Amino acid sequence: MSLAGLRIVLVEPAGPINVGAIARVMKNFGLYHLVLVNPQCDPLSAEALIMAVHAKEILESAVVVATLPEALHGCVRAIATTGRARSWETPLETPRTALPWLLEEPEKPAALIFGREDRGLSNEELNYAQRFVGIPTSQDYVALNLATAVAICCYELSQCAEQTDTQTSPQTELAPIEAVEGYYQQLESLLLKIGYVYPHTAASRMGKFRQLYNRAHLKTREVAMLRGILQQVEWALKNRRDGENL
Repeated sequence: MSLAGLRIVLVEPAGPINVGAIARVMKNFGLYHLVLVNPQCDPLSAEALIMAVHAKEILESAVVVATLPEALHGCVRAIATTGRARSWETPLETPRTALPWLLEEPEKPAALIFGREDRGLSNEELNYAQRFVGIPTSQDYVALNLATAVAICCYELSQCAEQTDTQTSPQTELAPIEAVEGYYQQLESLLLKIGYVYPHTAASRMGKFRQLYNRAHLKTREVAMLRGILQQVEWALKNRRDGENL
């Protein structure tokens, strides 16, 4: 198992000290691909560079993007870290249980997403992940520092990567996240047209659909099949309307 294609994604990090410490711990455990989504601090500030120590090259090569979908472009697997379970349908897993899944297709990019220091990831951002990780802590003090959370996950990932991989091919080849996202957008558009959802309820209902399909771990050919069904439905609706107008 390889860590080469794994991205550590930080959404709107606010503390340069945290960002520097994260670069350092990434290098400690053999991860080098850092992506910053709309950072609220300068990742190359003096504070960040001091904390990075001998991992300054990770900060210098970090990719800065405006949105989470941009950070996930090309990825086939994504896990989000969160302190809360969204619902019984999407269980909150421990790092040791869930993180090996990110490495099952070592030749394809995957992402581990971390939220803001003060409030984590929004529900909308969590929708982009297929699985969710929470780090068990003492009830006396449940809040973890962002850099500490990244360190724990990087350690678990490094342990996974060191294990002997007896399988030479991945168990499943998942569809790229942007391909699945295109299906969601097409599905929402159609559901709005037929009145199954309304503008004020679409986000909530689509969140349920995302949970359903994320549990299915869709493959590329399955996404193509689903999009083909939607295209046929749209064609049928258009031809029915045209026939009624004759």
